[in-house]
Amino acid sequence: QVQLVESGGGLVQPGGSLRLSCAASGNFFSITTMGWYRQAPGKQRELVADITRGGNTNYADFVKGRFTISRDNAKNTVYLEMNNLKPEDTAVYYCKIAVLRRGDYWGQGTQVTVSS
Repeated sequence: QVQLVESGGGLVQPGGSLRLSCAASGNFFSITTMGWYRQAPGKQRELVADITRGGNTNYADFVKGRFTISRDNAKNTVYLEMNNLKPEDTAVYYCKIAVLRRGDYWGQGTQVTVSS
């Protein structure tokens, strides 16, 4: 079994910052890609950013320059540093990990609300 625990969401004013964390635990050999997705009400879930085990990153255009993804392989944890947040960033944010020889796993989601 693989468990993912997300934390760090909340309410923030426009221009503010938040840091999301997603920690994986359980019986598995290795995590390859880790990523963050988001889903706003009435919209499809979309990729925000992902990172390979070696540290190669990929960002959606709408977060480039504002969000930074990172990971700690020793802790099986992925982070998303979000700066200069905008109201349109409001969504439920989900982490997803790809476990070697096991497949993909999703976190439970954490709400991020950007509002004054």
